[in-house]
Amino acid sequence: MVSELKEDLQNLLNDIISGISNSETPSELEDIRINSLGKNGSVTLYLKNLRNYDIKTKKEIGTYLNEIKKQIIKSITDKKNLFKKKYLKEKLKTEKIDISLTPYESDIGTLHPLSRTIEELCAIFADMGFSIVEGPDIESDYYNFTALNISEEHPARQEHDTFYLQPDIDGQRKVLRTHTSPVQIRTMEKIDLKNFDEIRYIIPGRTYRSDHDATHSPMFHQCEGLVLGKNINMGHLKGCLIDFCRTYFNESNLPVRFRPSYFPFTEPSAEVDIGCKKESDGSLVIGEGEEWLEILGSGMVHPKVLYGVGIDPTKYQGFAFGMGLERLTMLKYGIPDLRPFYDCDLRWLKHYGFLPVDNPSLHSGLNGVFS
Repeated sequence: MVSELKEDLQNLLNDIISGISNSETPSELEDIRINSLGKNGSVTLYLKNLRNYDIKTKKEIGTYLNEIKKQIIKSITDKKNLFKKKYLKEKLKTEKIDISLTPYESDIGTLHPLSRTIEELCAIFADMGFSIVEGPDIESDYYNFTALNISEEHPARQEHDTFYLQPDIDGQRKVLRTHTSPVQIRTMEKIDLKNFDEIRYIIPGRTYRSDHDATHSPMFHQCEGLVLGKNINMGHLKGCLIDFCRTYFNESNLPVRFRPSYFPFTEPSAEVDIGCKKESDGSLVIGEGEEWLEILGSGMVHPKVLYGVGIDPTKYQGFAFGMGLERLTMLKYGIPDLRPFYDCDLRWLKHYGFLPVDNPSLHSGLNGVFS
């Protein structure tokens, strides 16, 4: 009797599986499910009739029926998935939307190489604990010259070097700042000496001078730095700038040389040179060869500058440095002429620009940008 029931159930299973396989629509598949596993389905009726058998037969046939039920459910699920894939393919053919970017390069914007350099410098110095400060482009004579220990006879005060504005009602003439150093003075004036330990600032921004050729522009960008505290010395200056140069040029063994120089607002002062090699075509290879290239100026903040902002140089010392950002950009990316920086030539921007992704910034830091 049990063997006959199993044979009937196997034949029933074969018919149901065949019907599932041959179904062509989800509605046909649903009819098969109801007719086999529904309330009055063929398999369900066998389960209901188990009460008419003895305990041994109930156990054996009940187990067999559960296996049949699992096979039917699996076959129905597999068939449903096939219907879904088929439906999706048909829908994609009729409702396809191209969400990719246009292939035309002219429609893709690029990041100006100078903007890239500013972001790099901010990220590098932020990693060293520096904060960013800014100041006005139009300055007074005091902040631009006098407070920085620049004498009345200094050539930088002459009109052939500096852009002056019309005198105000007091007869004083403002200037377009010739460097970002005035922001150092404004920053130190705000220091609360009662709650002061150490400050670290960088000052990127526009500056202006009466000069224009392949390596100079009437408007250009500088980045200056200022560190001030009770135990700051020349060793800190050297360590900071060596780390910066090697990180910016991505050369872990970049030769860096400090050469004695003169600036009115620092004492002692030093020009900073990096090692390079000049190729026969005029290009430079940074980090190789036995030649040297000046890239920035630096020094310990002059005692007169500290006295001028109310800071006792016998208790506090600091160092400052400054660099031209266009020059750094030209050196790193092999740009031969400064003038196209401001020509708004899209061909030049396409050639030297950067896609606005994976760029260093204050929030993304340096990881993944410098190897």
